[in-house]
Amino acid sequence: MKEANLTQRVMFRLLPVQILLASIGNINGIVSSLFAGNFVGVKAMTAVGLYSPISLAMVALNTMLVGGATILCGEHIGRNDSEGVQNVFALDFALSGMIGVVVTAGHLIFGMIGSFINVSNDPEIGRMLTLYVLGQALGIIPLMLGSQLSAFLSLDNRRTRTTVAGIMYIVVNFLLNFLFVGVMGLEALGLSLAPSIGLWVYFLIQAPFFMKKESSMRFTTKGIKWHEAANMIRIGIPGAAGFAYNALRGMIVNSLILKYVGSVGISAFTAANTFLSLFWAIPNGMAVVSRMMISVSVGEEDRKSLIDTTRTALFNFIPILLAIAFFIMLFAEPITRFYYRDPQDPVYMMTVMGFRILPYCMPLSIIILHFSCYWQTTNRRVHVHVLAFLDGVVGVTTLTMLLIGKIGLNGVYVANVLNGFIAPVYVLVYSYYYNKHFPKTIDELMPVPPQFGVPVFGRIDLSLTDMDSVIGVSSTLQEFCQKKGIDKRRAFFASLFLEEMAGNIVKHGFSADNRKHSIHVCIAIRPETLIMSLKDDCVPFNIEQRRQMMNQEDVTKNIGIRLVSGVASEMQYQNVLGLNVLTIRLNTGSV
Repeated sequence: MKEANLTQRVMFRLLPVQILLASIGNINGIVSSLFAGNFVGVKAMTAVGLYSPISLAMVALNTMLVGGATILCGEHIGRNDSEGVQNVFALDFALSGMIGVVVTAGHLIFGMIGSFINVSNDPEIGRMLTLYVLGQALGIIPLMLGSQLSAFLSLDNRRTRTTVAGIMYIVVNFLLNFLFVGVMGLEALGLSLAPSIGLWVYFLIQAPFFMKKESSMRFTTKGIKWHEAANMIRIGIPGAAGFAYNALRGMIVNSLILKYVGSVGISAFTAANTFLSLFWAIPNGMAVVSRMMISVSVGEEDRKSLIDTTRTALFNFIPILLAIAFFIMLFAEPITRFYYRDPQDPVYMMTVMGFRILPYCMPLSIIILHFSCYWQTTNRRVHVHVLAFLDGVVGVTTLTMLLIGKIGLNGVYVANVLNGFIAPVYVLVYSYYYNKHFPKTIDELMPVPPQFGVPVFGRIDLSLTDMDSVIGVSSTLQEFCQKKGIDKRRAFFASLFLEEMAGNIVKHGFSADNRKHSIHVCIAIRPETLIMSLKDDCVPFNIEQRRQMMNQEDVTKNIGIRLVSGVASEMQYQNVLGLNVLTIRLNTGSV
């Protein structure tokens, strides 16, 4: 079994919930477009499309806060700093609420004066857009707050609650759309009221957890370190920049489509984009998983987990998305019939071509999403901004201007796909500049700074999959310690502890369910310190609680734990993203 399998399993276990959470905002557009196309008409679809840049701006705000908070929180978790985690949670929740109030006010103001603004040559489209914005205003606050709570619940490994909240949002959104649009005929107002009410359900299902005693994060403004807000926003802005640039790009592209193709082009482009947003939740969910894994790895200074996370993104996620894109292309016409049924209508074939071309944007999107998360976490924010601007504005708009006059709306679709090659080229150029040669390994491609974590010659990484591999780890550790000048007695204590702990995990953790498991062991040498880290994806086992219980047991049991407890300078346990993480530090001086 490959050593990276532990990281892969954790990432794929986290992925379904993150895809569901990433789809929450997209479900609004999908359901709205389906009901608009079938119950209201093409003009309503155009109104939804005109609002899409605003929707992207909302995603950018959410991403800024969620990204900054997740990265900071992950680093605090990696350092086992519970006070820091609480402060990040409280600060993020307060900021989200304040921003939500301001954005809601902006929507209400537009709703009152929108009829006096010429947003389209067709007054009917302007009227529908105004009603749509008014309905959206009701859901801004629960969208902002609910998105933050889902991120923290995921970090705390509370996936069930977020899953239930997401499913209930989808159900409520669909049923209310049917009631408001299909039955009551509220048109554009109904299209936006339904998801807004659904978002309140989404928020209220998640919120009660943070009022319980077992929650490590609580709703409070007491003791918030407000000065850290600037740092959170500064960290979060680069990740949100891509969505902000996409919002700007959307406005430019919409104007080009109106000029060269007409409102029918907006309707086709909107139909394709809104339906595909259901599938875009997959790469977006993958990016959230990457960000969680990267932030914790950075906090722990775990070089191997950091590299394994990138390896999983490149060699597992991209092929999955390529297969999904091919599947969507095959069913382009049946999907189009969800929106438009007349093959003779120009909007029909325009939409079909969207489903045949646009899905191929997704596989390459992993490059920019993953590396943006990594560079954002490791303070290379200038590169995140540059890449986001090139990918989000320059590439698509420039290529669209060149192609739309020649091949119409297909030029917009092709421009989006060609734009996907900007990120891989930029990553390669940056890694070549950093390494002074073409990257040959994953850590050179990233690139991981030499000073990050412990150099390869100062550590060993082991993957234990059964009791046979555990038996051999003791001698491997003792030999490694002696080569690094650590005294025999301390090396013996360390190897005894490692063998007993790993053996307990295999004996009790591996047999607790029918899933495959492995233990990632990292032994690192730093100045005057020996660091041992064990990670597994079995049931939680808190060694701190176990040590308290040992006083009541036979002294001949748990010898390894008793011995190392007496000489360890530090012993920490935490359950992070469903992983048991045990870290022991031993001073390399005399015992």
